[in-house]
Amino acid sequence: MPEQILEGHLFTKILVPIDLSHADKLEKAIATGAYIAKTNSIPVVFAAVTSNTPSALAHTPDEFREKLAAYAAAEGQKHGITASGHAVFSHDPAVDLENAILKAVHDTGADLVVMATHIPHVPDHFWPSNGGRVASHADVSVFLVR
Repeated sequence: MPEQILEGHLFTKILVPIDLSHADKLEKAIATGAYIAKTNSIPVVFAAVTSNTPSALAHTPDEFREKLAAYAAAEGQKHGITASGHAVFSHDPAVDLENAILKAVHDTGADLVVMATHIPHVPDHFWPSNGGRVASHADVSVFLVR
């Protein structure tokens, strides 16, 4: 059934936001984005938001870009898709996450965002999830994977 829905090549590029520190917890969203990409022969861009300051993950922006590129290459090979990485640098990634993801959408030319969300809790009725905020403000399609 999904092949029939997606057969018209409705999308040309998929953006999958990831957190390199917790990529193992995003496998369902990554697999979903990869499936859509492979089914339609379209590329995936793995976007990651970080700060310019050194962290446990990377000491410099260039090192972060290299790790993201290596991650994208490994996921591309694993899923049989064309994949690349796109790093977005922010002064405060926790505060700027949704805006940084929306910037990545425009910077990469993606027309579909496939991103993980979480199981809703009571506070989510007052403060929406990152995925919910991206979906509310994006001018492209957003597929939230729980």
